[in-house]
Amino acid sequence: MEKKYDVMGLGNAIMDLLVQTNEEVLFNLNLKKGEFHLVDEQRSQILLRNIEQRKLKIETIPGGSSANTIKALAFLGGKAILCGKVGTDKYGQTYIQEMKKQGVISRINTHASTTGHALTFITPDAERTFSVHLGAAVTLSKGDILEQDVQRSKVLHLEGYQIEGPTRETILQAITLAKKHKTLISIDLADPGVIRRNKEFCKKLVYQNADIIFVNETEAKEFTGLEGEQAAKELAGQSRIAVVKLGSRGSLVCKNNKITFIESFPAKAIDSTGAGDSYAAGFLYGFCQNWPLERSAKLGSLLAARVVEKKGVHFSGLDSEELKGRV
Repeated sequence: MEKKYDVMGLGNAIMDLLVQTNEEVLFNLNLKKGEFHLVDEQRSQILLRNIEQRKLKIETIPGGSSANTIKALAFLGGKAILCGKVGTDKYGQTYIQEMKKQGVISRINTHASTTGHALTFITPDAERTFSVHLGAAVTLSKGDILEQDVQRSKVLHLEGYQIEGPTRETILQAITLAKKHKTLISIDLADPGVIRRNKEFCKKLVYQNADIIFVNETEAKEFTGLEGEQAAKELAGQSRIAVVKLGSRGSLVCKNNKITFIESFPAKAIDSTGAGDSYAAGFLYGFCQNWPLERSAKLGSLLAARVVEKKGVHFSGLDSEELKGRV
């Protein structure tokens, strides 16, 4: 069957609730700066009430790692599907509506629970601290995956956050379908803590299934015990494409034991949320258009640079054709 879609993404559908704050507030809320805190609904409600009492402004933007990549792909002109789960509350309705407005083909179903949300506290140095309640996102099940969508997609894109909990079986089902229909598999490992807690599973997942693997340098070190080019070569192995993101220092792309260094683009960063997800979107867009890997990576790097200049992952004021033309 014809591959009519570029990328199908599976991910935790999370509403990003962005809050500009300072380190004192983080200390008072018992949140360690720069870290990812997974909380239950009760703790999440306490934090929301505390924010309201402090009269801190909350900006809402649909997010989640795979979701950010998929909506960025759609912005670039790619045909992209998002498969996820939200609640039946107002955040869930808004999430689906906003994704469709972005041009994403929605396979977002609903569950009678709270929509997952990520309180993202942004300090003046652009560092992010997360308090996440996954809510309905973890109810994404095998039955939510349409085999025909996988069959018709060039690439299946997965996020590391889903390898923990009940969604692990869901992504394994998606991988089985992708292999059946010769759909390539892209994995963004997403978080060093996830790798640390699931080291053996992660290695099996990547080495047996991935065609494209995205990591930042911290995740690369956690996964391989190596750094820089050595980590990239280890991740790429004999058949994969490995991308190691180095933040403002650029990125490394490895295929067939050949390393290509990609310079970063200058940026006045105010919020690093979604930078890596946007990089993956640019890379996957170019890959699906059969661009050379270097050009694909440059588009990823450029898009990431433009996104960090905004609060939250959105593309208002950006011209996708102008960005593509620059690389």
